[in-house]
Amino acid sequence: MKVSLNWLKEFIDIQDEPEKLADKLTFGGLEVEGIEKYESLPGGLKGVVIGEVKSCKKHPNADRLSLTSVDIGSGNESPIVCGAPNVAEGQKVLVATPGAFIYPINSEAFKIKKAKIRGEVSEGMICAEDELGLGENHEGIMVLDTDLPNGTPAAEYFKAYSDISIEIGLTPNRGDAASHLGVARDIKALYSKELKSFVPKDWPAKGEMKKLVVELLHPEACPRYAGIVINNLKVEESPSWLQNKLKAIGLSPINNIVDVTNFILHDLGQPLHAFDYDKISGSKVIVKHGLKGHKFKTLDEVERTLHEEDLMICNGNEPMCIGGVFGGIDSGVSETTTSIFLESACFDPVFIRKSSQRHGLKTDAAFRFERGTDIDMVISALKKAAVLLAEIAGGKIASELFDIYPEQAKAREVELKKSEIKRLIGVEIDHEEVIKILKNLDITLISDSDVAWKFEVPKYRTEVSRAADLIEEILRIYGFNNIPLSKNTGSEYLAPGDKGDYGQYEDIISDYLIGRNFNEILSNSLSNGEYDLRLEHFGSGYENAIILNKLSEELGVMRNNLLYSMLEVLRHNVNRKQKNLRLFELGFIYAKKGKAYHQKRALSIALSGQSNEESWLSENKAQNFFDLKSVLNGIAERIGLPMPGIKPGNYKFLKAGGFQINNDKAVIGWVGSIDDKMLKTFDLEQDAIIAGIELDKFIESGKKDILFKEIPKFPEVRRDLSLVLDEAISYDQIIAIAEKEGGSLIDRIGVFDVFKGKPLEKGKKSYAMSFILIDPEKTLEDKRIDKLMNNLIDKYEKELGAVIRR
Repeated sequence: MKVSLNWLKEFIDIQDEPEKLADKLTFGGLEVEGIEKYESLPGGLKGVVIGEVKSCKKHPNADRLSLTSVDIGSGNESPIVCGAPNVAEGQKVLVATPGAFIYPINSEAFKIKKAKIRGEVSEGMICAEDELGLGENHEGIMVLDTDLPNGTPAAEYFKAYSDISIEIGLTPNRGDAASHLGVARDIKALYSKELKSFVPKDWPAKGEMKKLVVELLHPEACPRYAGIVINNLKVEESPSWLQNKLKAIGLSPINNIVDVTNFILHDLGQPLHAFDYDKISGSKVIVKHGLKGHKFKTLDEVERTLHEEDLMICNGNEPMCIGGVFGGIDSGVSETTTSIFLESACFDPVFIRKSSQRHGLKTDAAFRFERGTDIDMVISALKKAAVLLAEIAGGKIASELFDIYPEQAKAREVELKKSEIKRLIGVEIDHEEVIKILKNLDITLISDSDVAWKFEVPKYRTEVSRAADLIEEILRIYGFNNIPLSKNTGSEYLAPGDKGDYGQYEDIISDYLIGRNFNEILSNSLSNGEYDLRLEHFGSGYENAIILNKLSEELGVMRNNLLYSMLEVLRHNVNRKQKNLRLFELGFIYAKKGKAYHQKRALSIALSGQSNEESWLSENKAQNFFDLKSVLNGIAERIGLPMPGIKPGNYKFLKAGGFQINNDKAVIGWVGSIDDKMLKTFDLEQDAIIAGIELDKFIESGKKDILFKEIPKFPEVRRDLSLVLDEAISYDQIIAIAEKEGGSLIDRIGVFDVFKGKPLEKGKKSYAMSFILIDPEKTLEDKRIDKLMNNLIDKYEKELGAVIRR
């Protein structure tokens, strides 16, 4: 939420600098997340003044340039070289003086400096409209019709507006602070100052009275409903002061009627809605629910099916608005509107929250209503809006002021035991200070005994309902930083919690991958429900876990895999020219089966781009499937698990179906290059090799202790074999035979060449393999080595049909 410093000053006197005010607000519970300067004109036109051209003659060294002498109020005329065709003696012009920054419409800002142009001194710049960011015109310099003295700042002539925008991270419990008045109330308590009056005393003149009947059928959903008809309106652009206020807090002005309702919402925290009076059929406004199944088109031109509990503002024939949430397309203000029914109401937060979530509508009005608004502000906001509409749109009152308020709301009374303050805060706060703080928060003392106080809480503080809430209010104004730490306070006792087996394995995997030059990512557990259903880690019978109170469709389901978030992160980086990527993520994935929800641990690893940055020292090659397979084997080795098996898969999102990753018991994941169609869906402009692993199954496939093995004292021996095999023979088959025949003597196996094509037969391939042999107890003899290798050759020939190239 953004608030304007100038706007806040209309409620309360503020002397502190914005940064100091921000610190005060943050420590008081309204965390300031940012401070920005707003200027209605680029750069505030600083350094730009009104000048008068005293002389103008042709530049001696350039046909299209003029030499001018300009009076800018400094006592001396400034020589300025100008290229505009319309410059002439006697003109009042805008001059950017040396040191000023100007902000052209279609190019970057630059600083004005004294210079020599074609041999002539130029001390400034006579500006065109587009050069100052004032418009698009560049046909010539701006010529002013003004009697203002030379040297007058251009900002004064154009009434440039500047402000400070303060962004506050509003917590869900502080609905009362969702306005400038709400923030000003906190400033009042923090600085012990008084608020200025914010409700106008005058009432607009009456015009021709209009017929209207207002009915409230469901007061449990709308405890107070008010409104008034205003006619004689002229819909047009809002005055600059109103536009600047809205722009300073990030809103776009629309027209004077809508802008007033937005102004009141951010001014007093009370949402208003304007209905075109001429579109209220039957001259009736009825507040009701129970329109189950009715089709209703909202302002965003989306047709929605109404729920039985949706509170609707209806006319005599049909609904006009989802109460407190969003207006209808057929009843809103248009350019032809001359009369409006202006609504101000207090809606029950539960009804609004449910309707907002049901229809996926997150509006400024719903944001406030679902947190609770001030029922006493309903009429005050309506009156202030009516006065503004009279001022800027010519509005006149055209009906009685409807105020349907069936049951008067009562202020809440809360008892606070005096001993509770020290018990919860840890220090004794002077009782007079306590009463003063609460009084500044409009929480008034009703009774005082030796043991406890009783306070009355204003209706707009809907979240303050118990003693602990009062103590929180006392503490945030008194200052958390004013509570001294005990001499014995320390963090030594905060020992790390037991992560369990899985947590320890995750740490090992994370450390290993970081050591292999990977970067860890952490993505949102919420994902886009429109992504194709893929539940490879769960299996048949499972479905997506859908969020009931989704913030948006893009965050509508719990993720069922880590693939999509990984592709989003890859795209984000590639679009920012970070193309050589090694990423991994450890996290939970979710699914639903029947009425039960399930979660599993998952690991996602991705390679994309080149294996290293360009260098004259090494060859640059693209990262490939075998790089990722090596990483998977390394993880298994690091945590003491058997090497995972890799078999051809049938995954539609992987090229050629990709591969499935197996252990002895089940499929534990997949790996492969992402299919071109999937890359296009995610706008990813380069290939990516990704593995998705179900971590629980992966870890449980072994869970062996990692044992220390002494470094061998005896030399190793290398033997090479060249095998010609059918293409269908897998590398795993070769390894399995070697491990069976070689036992502990074979330390490791490598492939240093793979060959296909002539002179080999079609369907054949050649592997050149190295076998590293070692005996930890003694030096290997040739006789023993030859026997092992001959056994291997024999097995390869008989079981795999291999031809040994000698």
